[in-house]
Amino acid sequence: MSIDRFEIRIAQDVLDDLKERLQRTRWPENKIAEADFRYGVDVSYLKTLVRYWFEKYDWPAQEKKLNRFAHFRAKVDDLRIHFIHERGRGPSPIPLVLTHGWPDSFARMLKVIPLLTDPAANGGDAKDSFDVIVPSLPGYGFSEKPKKVGTTARVAEYWAQLLTEELGYKRFGAAGGDLGSAVTQELAQQYPDRLIGLHLTDVPYQNWAFFDGDRSTLSAEERDYFKRGEEWSNREGAYAAVQSTKPQMAACGLNDSPAGLAAWLISQFQSWTDCNGNVETHFTPDELLTHVMIYWTTQTISSSFLYYYEPLHGYTPRDMKKYVEAPTGFALFPKDLVMAPRRWAERFFNVQRWTEMPRGGHFAAWEEPQLFVEELREFFRPLR
Repeated sequence: MSIDRFEIRIAQDVLDDLKERLQRTRWPENKIAEADFRYGVDVSYLKTLVRYWFEKYDWPAQEKKLNRFAHFRAKVDDLRIHFIHERGRGPSPIPLVLTHGWPDSFARMLKVIPLLTDPAANGGDAKDSFDVIVPSLPGYGFSEKPKKVGTTARVAEYWAQLLTEELGYKRFGAAGGDLGSAVTQELAQQYPDRLIGLHLTDVPYQNWAFFDGDRSTLSAEERDYFKRGEEWSNREGAYAAVQSTKPQMAACGLNDSPAGLAAWLISQFQSWTDCNGNVETHFTPDELLTHVMIYWTTQTISSSFLYYYEPLHGYTPRDMKKYVEAPTGFALFPKDLVMAPRRWAERFFNVQRWTEMPRGGHFAAWEEPQLFVEELREFFRPLR
């Protein structure tokens, strides 16, 4: 076994350097009175957040909270992968791998880990317990950065090896959203005999982006979905256009400026959350900044962009278009980016559960942990 216990410990000189950079932030001057989040980020709000970051944010306290979970690093093929592994408290917990996306991190899943591992202590039935595995994608957080081109297309292979060869699970469930939904789909396509079931909060973008069929054969609802997707990309997709075509143009500045990095990430948290324009109705400043800190302290904003760049430059997973036979559940949150119709999902998945949620946005596990967990319990219960 090549698994080592891991503890997050950021060196003091990194924190001191951050303080100096925050203090020296050079803000853009914009005389347009209404220059708010419609322009990408509300600079007035960002100034307040950065001031809090400099004056009050306590990384050692947040680090201590993160370290309450059982962190590990494992050598998987050519990379060291960081993951949380918490054992379920119940008569027969099933293993469940939860995969995050961009612009967040493994911290997206922290609120749901106690609910999933110990349901009896959190308003549920002990029979619904899970062993929860939360990895950081390669090039994110405390996982090692990719060493060669094409690593982003191999994440399903890393996950399968981690779960079966390193942790010893013969079969497991999988769930995710955003990039995590794509990885979960790839797991089911490449390792169908290992999947108990999979649960997604969106129909992975890759199915839309790489669809090469005749659109005239699609239903009216599906054609409308394509139209809404294109409209959303034109209106909101500037970040993706940069990250998928010229990623280093942005990464050089974002890796150098903590305020710039916060602007790039916080703008998406605000826009993609069901928050009526005020992101702090759902997330505290500490929660927002902890995600930013994970990128800043590990210098992984550049490597996180590879997941946008590589698929559009010929690096796609094997079996990418294979139909998923494993039982699949969907929970669609109304303020997510572009909601797909069920008929579109059924082209790619064996859909056994389809729930349109009453509220929530893109970061389901972080934003609406109780709703997210209840859906997972309901979906996996008959598969146990």
